[in-house]
Amino acid sequence: MRQHVINLTINGSRRTVFVEDNELLLNVLRDKLHLTGTKYGCGIAECGACSIIANGKLTLACMVLAVSADGWEIITSEGLANGDALNAVQSAFIDKGAIQCGFCTPGMVVAGTALLNENAHPSEEEIREYMRGNYCRCTGYTAIVEAIMQAADDNARIR
Repeated sequence: MRQHVINLTINGSRRTVFVEDNELLLNVLRDKLHLTGTKYGCGIAECGACSIIANGKLTLACMVLAVSADGWEIITSEGLANGDALNAVQSAFIDKGAIQCGFCTPGMVVAGTALLNENAHPSEEEIREYMRGNYCRCTGYTAIVEAIMQAADDNARIR
């Protein structure tokens, strides 16, 4: 297997990583860069646990070969906060009790943040449609939708 050198900007920091031909970006993030908020859930783009923001777009890291991510700018769940200050979606998830077991939470928060980056004030229907690829087995989604709606309102008040 051939090794490749790739350069990534992850959560604002430039990183150089050696990767194999067939290595997934998810595994590079978790195993080589120790960013374990990005979860391995299904491995087939069904659950959203591996959600990241890559070049400004919601992306499932389990579906990306690491070699193809050379030069990308990536935000993982670890990069959403500004120091100790949580972003609006993170805060709203806490406020609304949208966290149960916590396994899906990083992917949900990343996806919710990506949605608000694309649509600053989505309707409930738009939130449910956007989040349809992120599975949670604990919350029933109501608190998650409410949290994203609250985050949109909080962001609007700040602007």
